[in-house]
Amino acid sequence: MRIDDPWYDSLSMGGSRPGCAPPPGPVRPPGVRTGPVRTGTREAYLTVQSSAAFREVRGRYRSFVWPAGAAFLLWYLAYVALAVSAPGLMAGEVAGVLNVAMVAGLAQFAATFLLTWWYARHARLRRDRLAFELRWRTQDAVRSARTAAREGAR
Repeated sequence: MRIDDPWYDSLSMGGSRPGCAPPPGPVRPPGVRTGPVRTGTREAYLTVQSSAAFREVRGRYRSFVWPAGAAFLLWYLAYVALAVSAPGLMAGEVAGVLNVAMVAGLAQFAATFLLTWWYARHARLRRDRLAFELRWRTQDAVRSARTAAREGAR
């Protein structure tokens, strides 16, 4: 079964072929091509990359990831800095055997899950639709470029 989806990975989809031995010779790293790039593929991807829709998707991604990543890193570094520089504050009792350090440490886990949820929500609401449209446009452009190359070769 051949799938023309460039993001398709047959091994991750459980499509490995049992009983097939790897080809003899040196093993090359994944993603490294040894042959020529198919005609039209490069141009199709460069066209999509220079499009306004691609810039919009990248801009939306960056406008979320940079501030969220910076805030999360600052929160983590503040926790570490307080643990090192203010042990008396971190040892302060909150309730029973629970102290400030333990509450802040648990808050790190909560912040990680919250940020993951927030990122997935942002991607679903702000980027996924545009990204899928770009994906289909790219596939159509590659398909038409390959068809034109085959027609030109005849």
